[in-house]
Amino acid sequence: MLSSTLEMKNISKKFGAIKALSSVNLSVKKGEIHALCGENGAGKSTLMKIVSGLYPAGNYEGEIFVDGVLQNFRGTRDSELAGIAIIYQELALVKDMTVCENIFLGHEYTKSIFIDWEKSFNEAKKILQEVKLNVNPSDKISQLGVGEQQLVEIAKAIAKNANILILDEPTAALTEKEADNLLEIIKELRNKGKTCIYISHRLKEIYKIADRITILRDGKTIITSDKKDLCEDKLITKMVGRDLTEIYPRVEKKPGKVVFEVRNWTVQDPETGLKVVKNVSFKLHQGEILGIAGLMGAGRTELVMSIFGAWGKITSGELYLNGKKLNISKEKDAIQEGIALVSEDRKRFGLILGMNIKENITLSSIENITQFGIVDENKEISKSHKYVRDLKIKIHSIEELSGNLSGGNQQKVVLSKWLMTNPKVLILDEPTRGIDIGAKFEIYKIMNELIENGVCILMISSELQEILGVSDRILIMHEGEFKGDILYKNASQEKIMRYATGHTKGDELTV
Repeated sequence: MLSSTLEMKNISKKFGAIKALSSVNLSVKKGEIHALCGENGAGKSTLMKIVSGLYPAGNYEGEIFVDGVLQNFRGTRDSELAGIAIIYQELALVKDMTVCENIFLGHEYTKSIFIDWEKSFNEAKKILQEVKLNVNPSDKISQLGVGEQQLVEIAKAIAKNANILILDEPTAALTEKEADNLLEIIKELRNKGKTCIYISHRLKEIYKIADRITILRDGKTIITSDKKDLCEDKLITKMVGRDLTEIYPRVEKKPGKVVFEVRNWTVQDPETGLKVVKNVSFKLHQGEILGIAGLMGAGRTELVMSIFGAWGKITSGELYLNGKKLNISKEKDAIQEGIALVSEDRKRFGLILGMNIKENITLSSIENITQFGIVDENKEISKSHKYVRDLKIKIHSIEELSGNLSGGNQQKVVLSKWLMTNPKVLILDEPTRGIDIGAKFEIYKIMNELIENGVCILMISSELQEILGVSDRILIMHEGEFKGDILYKNASQEKIMRYATGHTKGDELTV
């Protein structure tokens, strides 16, 4: 029987009058991968900020034990000295510094009063080999891909002699290949005696690597169980507190007339001059969710960003909305024509995190609630409350900063912003990335309601199950071209992957 290396007993935490955690218990065994699951806002991040020392002793109730010793972390340094390292979804690397400098930042090897660069370089090489990262320690972080940067974060944790690694959504921004590589490295670290707490909304990853699972809901511990005793359906039910008969609430639809059409669309990367979208044509019908699948780099995001007037050099092509030819050169043109885009990076392109919810929701429709350049505050408040209510956004106040919300609620604020523009065409680029299963379910229901109200939807997703579960028709991109056009009833993960990897010539198209 493995002994517990980390125990958190009766942990409670308040933010003002709001109770974020209520008598939470977490026991992690030495040398295991322990998954921590729950919806956005369940308390996972708050709990991990406590164990990492970000919320120091005295800011919460309860006790923390590491290897049986009671801890009173006064800050993150105390947590690190106890052998705990946390790797956040938002990577904490200094981009203009080298890999070696980042690995040992804050605990450098020194010789007299100077940094011992020779020892640092040699030790960095050893650690990089351990995480199977084939880069030079003298390379700058800015030269590395996201997957490589994630491995540098793990290398940092190893350099600090961490025995307990906490990984918060580590694969959220990775390709499937990079994610699989990271999971294998985490398994190897476990085999070497490291303990990992793994937080992810990707259930297939949980079942691939976890030994045990703890579920939080509404700031409380719901269950801790061996993975083999907790099937996926039961896990989802425990997370959301209700049965989900279907993860994807499909509504059968009868597509109507063509609403939106793209003809012979070709786009160049403005920096490299390379064609990233090549002579693409498609039609989007009323009452239809049209999915776009493909591998990273296939040109999906470039396609929709260029349609929206937000990126790229369009070298040829035409856009039509309800038979009318459009002339879109910037985002404002698209919005005025009735096209809205929910981008894949909500924090960078979807929200202004330092603004409140009310301001974000009304941002793209500000002209509709102003008179003589002055915002009608009553309209701003009433419109904001309407979307908060309609989309079931969990907030304390519309004056709350958007940056303080969970990922799922942030995504709903972005959706609210675009729904307020009354779009005819709604483009969703990775609409459920980084949000929990319960919030995903609610967003799928919102999509179905929008379709019933006459909006047509174009959706990009890298999750094949989502593409198959939500789309009525699926377009598959490969190297800037559409290789397949399949009705969902005729589609499968295998067929989509054949098109996405360019292994099907296109003679099996089913419109």
